[in-house]
Amino acid sequence: MQRRILSYLLTLWIVLTVNFLLPRLLPGDPLAALLDPQSSDYVFDAEARAALEAYYGLDRPLPEQYGRYLLGAFTGDLGRSIRLNRPVGELIGAHLPWTLLLTGTALFLASLLALLGGTEAAWRRGSWRDRVLVTAGVVAGNAPVYFVGMMLLILFGAWLGWLPLAGGRTPFAHYDTPLAAAADVGRHLLLPALTLTLALVGAKFLLVRSSVVSVLSEDFMLVLRAKGLSEGRLKWAHALRNALLPFVAHLAAHASMAITGAVFIEALFNYPGMGRLIFEAVGARDYPLIQGVFLVVSTVVLTANLLADWLNARLDPRLRAEQ
Repeated sequence: MQRRILSYLLTLWIVLTVNFLLPRLLPGDPLAALLDPQSSDYVFDAEARAALEAYYGLDRPLPEQYGRYLLGAFTGDLGRSIRLNRPVGELIGAHLPWTLLLTGTALFLASLLALLGGTEAAWRRGSWRDRVLVTAGVVAGNAPVYFVGMMLLILFGAWLGWLPLAGGRTPFAHYDTPLAAAADVGRHLLLPALTLTLALVGAKFLLVRSSVVSVLSEDFMLVLRAKGLSEGRLKWAHALRNALLPFVAHLAAHASMAITGAVFIEALFNYPGMGRLIFEAVGARDYPLIQGVFLVVSTVVLTANLLADWLNARLDPRLRAEQ
């Protein structure tokens, strides 16, 4: 486990370094509009322009900027957004819970559907149910996220009018009870979460089906059948249970896919998560905000990998013995 933690810290340092360099390799800079004489936002006072560069540390040498960035990252000081003039930590704190709610809901639903559907398809392999489920899984996994989201938006939001078109909750709404507030948030969450669930469930379903099919061919399953165990116990208590290891091992990859997909889905549904922050920050070349958002996202993904490795070791005694 110590080796995994050291690997995690090394990867985190590499991510921090790449996170610092990539925004600075983009064309333009955060103060381009203020320093461009052709821009309507041009600051005519040379002293004011120099003060702005000094305030945001853009006049310092790159190694010094890197050192201040690392110090801030490890002390929790992510700087101040150049575009919004607000602390980056405050902005992330306001948007991160929405992204975690969206990705957590979609991961749970996709995992549940994949476990149930994949096990059933493997148990009935070769039947019409298996073919229908496999076809549905392949289509769901390969359909473009934007297309699926737009179709759901048009159908349930614009045409039927059952669900809100955008946002995370109704603007200026007054809730009499916490349950009413949760219901409003849930209605706004439904379409983005359904879109992300459909994008994730295909790969999960195929993984579970393949794992269960492999388990069903093992000798111990023949022994359990000979003992007269019921179909339910064979399917859920033994076949699925022994097929969980590959599924858990891929949970971290699924988490990173969910976060990546959430970025595009949040932009489509105007959902108040980290996706909107990323798009707006990149467009404005807002270095502190870009660095802060990608640092938090990378940390969440790396932590998910570490937790998945730990959980996999707890489930598989062979891996636990190697640590």
